[in-house]
Amino acid sequence: MRVMLDTNILISAGLFPGKRMSNLTLRIADEYNVVLSGRIVDELWAVMELKFSDKKSVLEHFLTRLSFEIAYTPTEIDENIYPEIRDKKDYPILASAIIADVDVFITGDKDFGGLDSERPEIMTISGFEEKYL
Repeated sequence: MRVMLDTNILISAGLFPGKRMSNLTLRIADEYNVVLSGRIVDELWAVMELKFSDKKSVLEHFLTRLSFEIAYTPTEIDENIYPEIRDKKDYPILASAIIADVDVFITGDKDFGGLDSERPEIMTISGFEEKYL
């Protein structure tokens, strides 16, 4: 199964090593194929620079323990071919998940919560744990 992790999941897991979120994320990486979009990686480092610049080494250490592949994020997106999403800035991430053919997209972003999408299945990390771990 291919699983994409959103930026908010990576920040929570990476900044609090040894905690539940970190352990779940590493377990997902051990048991499934983790995919990150180029946009998620860019967003991750931008947020780290802006809010947690003193903790970049902690996140780097976490990412070195996480096995993942990088998926292409298109620069031009025709929003009409994707399910409608409230926050238009999330279209590149949604497009990446669909193009990379991920089965599940794990996020804490509530804008993805009501999205009408059969694939990828969009869920919280707790929902994923309950259903798949």
